[in-house]
Amino acid sequence: MAVNFKALGDDIVDAVGGVGNIKSARHCATRLRMELRDDSIARTDVIKGLDGVLTVVQAGGQYQVVIGNDVPLVHAEITERLEGAGATDEPSDNSGKNLLDRFIDLVSSIFHPILWPLAGAGLFKAFLSMFVTFGWLSSETTEYVVLNAASDSLIYFLPVLLSISAAKRFKANQFTSMAIAGALVYPSIVALASGTDPLTFFGIPLVVMNYTSSVIPIIVGVWVQSHLEKLLQRLPGAIRNFMTPLLVLLIMVPLILLTVGPLTTIAANGLANGVTWLFEVAPWLAGAVMGGLWQVFVLFGLHWGLVPIIVLQLADGYSILTGPLLGAVLAQAAATTAVAIRTKDAETKKLAGPSALSGWLAGITEPAIYGVNLPRKLPFYFGIAGGAIGGIFAGIAGAGTTAFVFPSLIGIPAYLATPNLPLLFIGVAISVGLAFFLTLFWGVKDADVAGATPAATVVAVAGTEVLVLSPMDGALVALSDVPDPVFSSGAMGTGVGVVPTSGTVYAPVSGTVIVTMDSGHAYGIRTADGVEVLVHVGIDTVNLKGEGFTPKVSQGDTVTAGDVLAEVDLAAIKAAGYSTTTVVLITNSAAQTEVLPVDPSAVSHADTALVVTH
Repeated sequence: MAVNFKALGDDIVDAVGGVGNIKSARHCATRLRMELRDDSIARTDVIKGLDGVLTVVQAGGQYQVVIGNDVPLVHAEITERLEGAGATDEPSDNSGKNLLDRFIDLVSSIFHPILWPLAGAGLFKAFLSMFVTFGWLSSETTEYVVLNAASDSLIYFLPVLLSISAAKRFKANQFTSMAIAGALVYPSIVALASGTDPLTFFGIPLVVMNYTSSVIPIIVGVWVQSHLEKLLQRLPGAIRNFMTPLLVLLIMVPLILLTVGPLTTIAANGLANGVTWLFEVAPWLAGAVMGGLWQVFVLFGLHWGLVPIIVLQLADGYSILTGPLLGAVLAQAAATTAVAIRTKDAETKKLAGPSALSGWLAGITEPAIYGVNLPRKLPFYFGIAGGAIGGIFAGIAGAGTTAFVFPSLIGIPAYLATPNLPLLFIGVAISVGLAFFLTLFWGVKDADVAGATPAATVVAVAGTEVLVLSPMDGALVALSDVPDPVFSSGAMGTGVGVVPTSGTVYAPVSGTVIVTMDSGHAYGIRTADGVEVLVHVGIDTVNLKGEGFTPKVSQGDTVTAGDVLAEVDLAAIKAAGYSTTTVVLITNSAAQTEVLPVDPSAVSHADTALVVTH
């Protein structure tokens, strides 16, 4: 009978104590490897009896369920349940949104994990461009080559980074997704895109585009990959683990190259021909199209069809296609600046500042668009509107560049050959002003962005704090320094250790005593807020069977922080060869918002050891 992997995953989760008892879950070739917060509540006999489980092994701080070749399928089901119990990358509700809004939400969520590196790289690139423009660093030096690689690699290899978050969103294998993206930006593939000779793939015409810095092809590719992997789950377990990535790579890389490349190239060539013709018959309208839609062209990779024409025009000394781009780029930077000024969301404010700066200085707008403007939608739209108005002025002014530069403040010298330069600058000023003020007054709605918490409401929604006192007089030590792998690994919860100097054990919190050991070495207390605190006196002291311990409370008693729980003979513990290090843990750490240990220091039993927010 075929194993129901979803049911098996659910049964394993339930038998180990539920999602709250699972700290992490991963797998190797045959084993599901879990770190449990409390191994003792796992029902090992039940798990061993499940259909599809070979045996259970507990070693190295891991609870290992041996399944065999089908372990990736069981792991996927368990991962889905774990993610379903908490925050996920899925939008909370897309049912009432139109197709465009859903697309923007999708792209924004996939970009979210790399926003800060993207912002940092963009700012790095901006300053490097400034140094070259001002003559402080030559682009012919080795130093420039190294620094340019450092600042440009993230944007150049953007498809590879996006493949990771896209794989998580679509529940595809991340490493296979990275391999697909890597093939798209592989040097020999990039070289094919710059060639002029007709190409074929087993007799099928192959039109290759430049996928570096692209966005949509890899997102679409990973989405298709996720569905293909589900189909390949039907393969026999003995070959599934290696045949699935083999077949996915074999199918997906040629499929993307044979479909996305030609479709994008056809669209880009049509766009290039249309814009070129429009500049001849109605420059103001062409300027509006280029200025308003340039960032949209970049989003879909259609700008690559315009780049060869720009380069060809520059070979003759002047490109008119680049004239409207100055207002378009600076309008997006202006909109981002307005968000930085107006938003009350602390994270957005910190991201918008450097993102806007990289847009202003060097025309690097990816951090601004994908991290700030596009998720909020209105700033992006206002940037488009500003770019379109500025593009009209640029078209009438005959604006253009004499060099291939990123449209930015640093790139302005390349625009100085414009026939009607004042008209260009008037258009840019209008672009910037329109995008800035529209965004400032109507474009910043923090509630529109998932995860944004306006600063004004932080106090209202902040969790209640519980101060957990040291259970003994002595010195606090980090949990990782406690000489017991079960405690130091954090498997039982977050906490600290105390090296005691006196033998009185005090209640670290007020609440009900829910656990007392006959040996007197451990006590569990639950507060009125539901925080569960464990005090464990000494390491392996259960082996003393109560010798040296005098309990002062019983299970069910109500205690107040500072009440005496027990008296302990520290000398007797040491004489028996055991460590006196005492541990205070939050055993239900996963249910809390945050558990912060106090830094190692000398303490009395009246001093705080942990701060719990819940």
